[in-house]
Amino acid sequence: MALSFQEGDGCAAIWKFIHNIQQQLLAVGGPDDALSDDISTDPFVNNQLTLPNPGLGNLAEIESQVRGLHCTVQGREALVKYILNEENNYIPKLIPLVEMAEDMEDLPSLHRLCNIMKTVILLNDANIMDHVVSDELILGVVGALEYDPDFPSHKANHRHWLSKEGRYKEVVHIDDETIRKKIHATYRLQYLKDVVLARILDDPTFSVLNSSIFFNQVDIVGHLQTNPAFLKELFGVFGPQETDQERKKEAVLFIQQCCAIAKNIQQPTRQQLYNNFLGHGLLSVINFALRHSDVGVRVGATDVLVSMIDHDPQMIRQTIFRQISEKQTPLTDSLIDLLLVEADLGVKAQIADAIKVLLDPGSQNGPLENLSRANGDIAGRMRPQPDPQQAEFVKDFYDDSAKKLFKPLVDLKDRDNMDFSVHQVSLFIYLIEILCFFVRQHTHHSKYFVLSESLGQRIAQLLSSPEKYLRLTALKFFRNLIGLQDEFYNQQMTQGKLFEPILDLVIETMPRDTLLNSACLEFFDFIKRENIKNIISHLVENYREKLAKITYVDTFNNYIIRYDQTQGFASNMDSSFLDTEEDTTPKRPETGRGNRWEGIKDLDAQEEEYFNTSDDEEDVAVKASSSRAAANGASPTSKPLVDYNSDEENDNMDTDLSAGILEGTDENTPPASSSKASSNGVHTPLSSSAVSPLEKMSEKRRREEEDDDEMSKLTQPKRRNSSSSVASNTSSVLRRKKSFNNQNGGSGGKNKIAISLSPAIKTGGESQGGGDSGS
Repeated sequence: MALSFQEGDGCAAIWKFIHNIQQQLLAVGGPDDALSDDISTDPFVNNQLTLPNPGLGNLAEIESQVRGLHCTVQGREALVKYILNEENNYIPKLIPLVEMAEDMEDLPSLHRLCNIMKTVILLNDANIMDHVVSDELILGVVGALEYDPDFPSHKANHRHWLSKEGRYKEVVHIDDETIRKKIHATYRLQYLKDVVLARILDDPTFSVLNSSIFFNQVDIVGHLQTNPAFLKELFGVFGPQETDQERKKEAVLFIQQCCAIAKNIQQPTRQQLYNNFLGHGLLSVINFALRHSDVGVRVGATDVLVSMIDHDPQMIRQTIFRQISEKQTPLTDSLIDLLLVEADLGVKAQIADAIKVLLDPGSQNGPLENLSRANGDIAGRMRPQPDPQQAEFVKDFYDDSAKKLFKPLVDLKDRDNMDFSVHQVSLFIYLIEILCFFVRQHTHHSKYFVLSESLGQRIAQLLSSPEKYLRLTALKFFRNLIGLQDEFYNQQMTQGKLFEPILDLVIETMPRDTLLNSACLEFFDFIKRENIKNIISHLVENYREKLAKITYVDTFNNYIIRYDQTQGFASNMDSSFLDTEEDTTPKRPETGRGNRWEGIKDLDAQEEEYFNTSDDEEDVAVKASSSRAAANGASPTSKPLVDYNSDEENDNMDTDLSAGILEGTDENTPPASSSKASSNGVHTPLSSSAVSPLEKMSEKRRREEEDDDEMSKLTQPKRRNSSSSVASNTSSVLRRKKSFNNQNGGSGGKNKIAISLSPAIKTGGESQGGGDSGS
C-alpha cells in the first residue's frame, strides 16, 4: 500500500501513529521471531496480567496498556478477568481519582480516566456491565464519563441526573431486594445506552446492553404478576378510600411503564400480565386517567390502552361487552368524550386509532381444522366469519354513541363562517378519518347514519374552509364514497348536489398544479375512468357551463362529449348506459338445432342446408314406416330423436346390412317398398312423383352417416341414428332384432358372418341403411 501526502507534516503524523501501534503490539505479543508452533500464542497463559496501581501519576501508562490489550482477543479476555477479580478491585480504585482530579482541576487526568472507563465498558462483557451499574460504582463511573476529551470545553451532568431527578419512586413497596436492585440496574443501563454512550456505541456493545436490559425486565415482570398482594395494593390505590391524587398519578405512570416493558417480552408472559391487570380493574384505571387534568396522566392512559389493543384487540372488546352487560359506561364512550375535548394532538391521534380498532367488525378466520373440508376451495376455507357479539355492539354504537361522536359535524348546519381554531380543525380531521373508516367497514349501518345525519352536506361545507389541509380531508371523504361505487352513495351525492362545491374548488385552484387541485382532478378522472354514467349525466345536465370553462384538462370536455353522443343515439340515457354492458358481455353458445353439442365446430354449408330442409318430406317417410310397423304388430308410437343402440345391436345391424346388400334388396327403391307394403297387407299408393323424395332421403341418410363419422372422431360417442333414419327404417330394425334372436339361437348365423362389405361400399347411390334378408 502506498500513501501520498501534500505536506510532510501529515506524513510524519501518520508514521508516528503507526510506529506507536507497532510498539504496543510488540509489548503485548512479543517479537514475531519468538513465535513458533511449540509455544502458545496467548501471552497470558503462563504469565498473569498485571496493571499498574491506579494513581494520578501513572494514568498515562494505564491508558496505554488498556488500549493495547483492547486490540487483541486474548488481551480483552485477560483484561476482563483482571477487572472482575475481587482481589484486584480495580474499578473501585479508579473512582476516587475522579474527585481528586476535580479538586486539583487536572483536566488531562480526567480525560485519561474517561478514556479508561470507555475502554472498560466497550469490552462488551455482561458481567462488567452489571458491575459498572451497581449502587457502589455507578456515580463514579458516570462521573469519569462526564469529561469527554472529544469535547474538552464541555462537561456533562450525569451524576446530577442519576442522583436527583432520576431518583427511584416507589408507589407500592417491593419487598424483594433483588428485584429492587434489578429495577435500578435496568434504569441505569438504559441511561448508559441512550445518553452516555449513544455517540460511541458500537453494535456488539449495543447488543450486550439490550440483552442485560431484556433479562432484567423479564425477571421484574415475572415477579410482579406472580405477586397477588402487590397487584391488589397497586390497584387499590384507585379506590374511593385513597385521597392522595399524587399517588394515583404515580400509580398510572407505573402501570404505563409495566406495559411498555411488556412490549419487549415474550407473548405468553405479556398475555398473562395483561390478563392480571384486567382482572384487577385496569379499565377503571384507564377511565380515571383519561379524565385526569394532567396531560401526562392522559398520555399514560392512552399508551396503556394502545399497548393492549396492539397486543389483542379482542381482549379489550370482551371487556367492553362485559361493561355493557353490567350496565356500566363502556370504554368507547370515555374515549369519545376525551376525543372531543382533548387539546394534545398526540393523545387525540391515539384515541382516534383506538376507536377505529375497537369498532372494527371483528371478522375472524375459522378454525384451522376446517381447512381440509372445502375440496381445495381456498377462498371458501378462509372466508371470515362475522362475530355476532361485535355486530350487536356496532349496532348499539350507531344507536347512541355515534351521534355524540359526530355532533361537531352535525352542528355545522346553518353556519356560514368556516374559520376554525387549530383544535377544531384537528377534531374535524380526525372525525372525517373515523367516518371514512366506518363507511368502508360498517356497510349497512354507516349508509343510513350518513343519510339521516346529512353528514355529506356538512362535510361539503368544509370545502370552503381557508385551511387547505381541512379541505383535502373533506375531499378525501367524497373520494372514498366514489371509490366504493355504491349506487346508494352515488344517488345521495347527486340528489344533495355535493359535486358543485368540488367543481367550484377546481375552478378556484385552476390552473395551478397544487396538491388540492391535483386531488380534485383525480376525483373527476376516477369517475371518467370507471365510467360512472349516472354521475356523468348529472354533472353535464346540471353543471354544463362550469364544465365547459375547465379547458386545461380534457376530463370535463370528455364528459360533455360522452353525454352528447349518448343522447344522440338513445332517447333514454340510463337505458343506453345499461345496454352497453349487456352488449359487450360475451354470451355462451346455446344448444340448438344448428349447434347440437358444445365444443363441436360450426356446421358447413352442406350440413346447414340439410338441417334447413323442409320437414314435409320427412313426414311422408315417417307415416309410411309407422304404418309398416303397425302392420307387423309393432307399436306405432314414435321413437325419440336419437336412438342409442348397444354394441351387440350395432354388430348385428352391420351383419344384416351386408346380407341385405348381397341379396340385392333395398327398401328405399320403389319396387321393394311397394312389394313389402303389399306383402304386409298395407296398400300404400306410390305415384311416379314419389321416387324423387325417396332418393332425397337416401342422400340425406348418406350425409348423416358421414356426419356421424366425423363427429365420432371428435367426441367418440356410441353410434347414433337420427330421427329420420330411425323413422324410415322401423320395419328393418324389427327384422334385425328378429335375426339377432335367431343368431343367438344358432340358425342362420354362419351365412351372415362370412360376407364381405367391400363391394357394397364401392357402389354409389345404394343406401347403407340395411336390407331385407329374404329369409
